[in-house]
Amino acid sequence: MTRAALTTPTASTPTAVTRRRGRWIDDWRPEDPAFWAGPGRGVARQNLVLSIVAEHIGFSVWMLWSIVVVQLTAGPGGRAAASGWALSTTQVLWLVAVPSGVGALLRLPYTFAVPLLGGRNWTVLSALLLLVPCAGLVWVVSRPGLGYGVLLAVAATAGVGGGNFASSMANISFFYPERAKGWALGLNAAGGNLGVAVVQKLVPTLVVAGGGLALSRAGLVYVPLALVAALLAWLFMDNLTDARADLGPTLAAAGRGQTWLISFLYIGTFGSFIGYSSAFPTLLKTVFDRPDIALGWGFLGAGVGSLARPLGGRASDRFGGARVTVAAFAVLAVAAAGAVQAVQARSLPLFFASFMLLFVGTGVGNGSTYRMIPAIFARAAADAGGDETTVLAHRRQAAGAIGIASAVGAFGGFLVPLCFAWAKSSTGSIRPALWFFLGVFVLMAATTWWCYLRPGRRVGGTGA
Repeated sequence: MTRAALTTPTASTPTAVTRRRGRWIDDWRPEDPAFWAGPGRGVARQNLVLSIVAEHIGFSVWMLWSIVVVQLTAGPGGRAAASGWALSTTQVLWLVAVPSGVGALLRLPYTFAVPLLGGRNWTVLSALLLLVPCAGLVWVVSRPGLGYGVLLAVAATAGVGGGNFASSMANISFFYPERAKGWALGLNAAGGNLGVAVVQKLVPTLVVAGGGLALSRAGLVYVPLALVAALLAWLFMDNLTDARADLGPTLAAAGRGQTWLISFLYIGTFGSFIGYSSAFPTLLKTVFDRPDIALGWGFLGAGVGSLARPLGGRASDRFGGARVTVAAFAVLAVAAAGAVQAVQARSLPLFFASFMLLFVGTGVGNGSTYRMIPAIFARAAADAGGDETTVLAHRRQAAGAIGIASAVGAFGGFLVPLCFAWAKSSTGSIRPALWFFLGVFVLMAATTWWCYLRPGRRVGGTGA
């Protein structure tokens, strides 16, 4: 069949997408080449762009505290800064860890929200929820007399921004055909991940704008942005009937060993990305006593990791997710070894370069591990017969698996800062934590090879 024949509308291939009230689309066939070349691609792209906008704001709010805490105290000894707070290194690392942990917990219910309420509807509601941590930050930073417990509780509310990722990825996975999921999911995730870099670059500028320290501005700036994201989603995003289901598909995905294996690998990729992103500015300040570098250049790590993510998805579309994932873990192990040497030699340039390489590895690995999920479930659908009903059921399971993996993986963002805090308080150095991370990366590379790349064990496109 020629390309012209594929793109010529037929009686069963509409030239435009029909929406009923509430912007619900009942007829969505991304695997149909004619439908995709006609109305499908444009609608999918529109939803992807707006999903990226909302997710970007969510990630920014999620990581607000990773940079705010650098300016809460004057130095590693916990001396009070202009804000009036006096915090130890351990307390600071808990402030960046708790939002990550809350975000991880929220990712499962956020995944369920898409089939229950619709992708567009939930994007609106989740964007409006971002107003809570923004307002909380404005309120608490000017009241140091409230105590550390209140500060920690308000920081925890920023976790709602972390939940946005799971619902966004699960929703977008329904819009794109199998052959384009890696690139689409990579772009969606990268746009969200870039929110970490943006907030770490934007906040230091905002809080000193016009002279003086005004940490409340860090929260205020995201209030109108969250409202704009909610409005755009309400006006221009869509709900897919195919994405609506009960909890059955996600529960079915939870019963598959492959879901939990990918979740384990995702701890090493995304968990490392979000954990290192939240801790990196604090490490620059506490290990090398360079708050100027932390505030001026700490954002580069998250930026590099975010930009590398769609490259991991694109490379996986071509070479297979498992191959790219093994390569990413190898890079992470080498970078962790470099960071160990940098701490031992007290070399800030080597430390910074090693962490940039770490972020590259996490970004590529994020894209490749996520690309493995739809490939695994597509092969399972083919093995089960490959009819339309079976394929749709497995697509729904894949969306559920994405939510589960994103939730489990995000706990790495909680554990990484705590590992650094433990190492620093127990030994006076972060080197034990870096050695531990290096061992985990080697273990995960070996696990990926054993389960997906050794002869006779390839699953779908994951090792192709």
